[in-house]
Amino acid sequence: MDVISQIKQKARSCMQTIVLPESYDDRMVLAAGRVSREGLARVVLLGDPESVAARAASVGADLNGVELMAPAACPCLRDYVDQLVELRRHKGLTADAACRQLLALDNLFFAAMMVRKGDADGVVAGAFNSTGNVLRAALQVVGPAEGMHTVSSVMLMVTSNPDLGENGTLLFADCVVNPRPDARALAEIAVTTARSCRSLLGVEARVALLSFSTMGSAGHEEVDKVRQALEIARNLAPDELIDGEMQLDAAIVPDVAGKKAPDSPVAGRANTLIFPDLNAGNIGYKLTERIAGARAAGLMVQGLARPVNDMSRGCTVEDIVSTVAMTAVQARGQKPDGARIW
Repeated sequence: MDVISQIKQKARSCMQTIVLPESYDDRMVLAAGRVSREGLARVVLLGDPESVAARAASVGADLNGVELMAPAACPCLRDYVDQLVELRRHKGLTADAACRQLLALDNLFFAAMMVRKGDADGVVAGAFNSTGNVLRAALQVVGPAEGMHTVSSVMLMVTSNPDLGENGTLLFADCVVNPRPDARALAEIAVTTARSCRSLLGVEARVALLSFSTMGSAGHEEVDKVRQALEIARNLAPDELIDGEMQLDAAIVPDVAGKKAPDSPVAGRANTLIFPDLNAGNIGYKLTERIAGARAAGLMVQGLARPVNDMSRGCTVEDIVSTVAMTAVQARGQKPDGARIW
């Protein structure tokens, strides 16, 4: 069973409520029907029910089991307005402006508020809207996880070599969001990615902070940043298995690890790779995909108090379905007793 099939199986076992705000995109409507049919999550599709039903009929989507919700008719709207005013009072947000924001045609703020208030467990958007707009709503309404200030991305990379990572699967972070994370941000990315590894794969994360140096083999301010990040990460999450700095080969090849980092509990068997900046992360995942023939099986936003995941605007229906499953598993893993289900 491949990793996405495993994640879908986990999603079925925890049955979370995922809200899809972009009912004005055919792919989202088709994906909503598939998610419900496959039993991956309870789906709430935001939009005028009659309009959404008409769109579903035009594209051949079966929305049986999908909840259609018009934000303007929702009885919780007044509570959502009050909550948004409270959150953004320091920015001078009025009740009228908050209501307009929640009833905007993109539905992003309404969806984020559903998650904040516990009326849904996660959001999947971005098929139509830009990453900036999706994350703006998430940051302003949901906010970062407790003790964290950095929102980042994690990517599942599936290789054909079962000796790598976790049966061939590795987590890469951050490949999309943070161009030049400082030591604190890098540490937070390491900690949140470790938690994502546990949620998605159900295994202990073995996190390698990557560099062009291994355990002091080179001196440079960029290496110093990674060393500082390690110290911060260990203070933030002393129970997580995080080590560095190390070169990629030392992180994933046991023979190299034996020579370069023989005392490391992570070296040679890392399943979670933290890149020092976005240049390295983006280049690294694309090299792995294009030259090594690996598959990018999923992308997830992390570091938020509750899951809000962003899609590429070029995504397929299957991409959305897989991301909904990942979001459901992520949501369950973020709950206090979430680790128990694996």
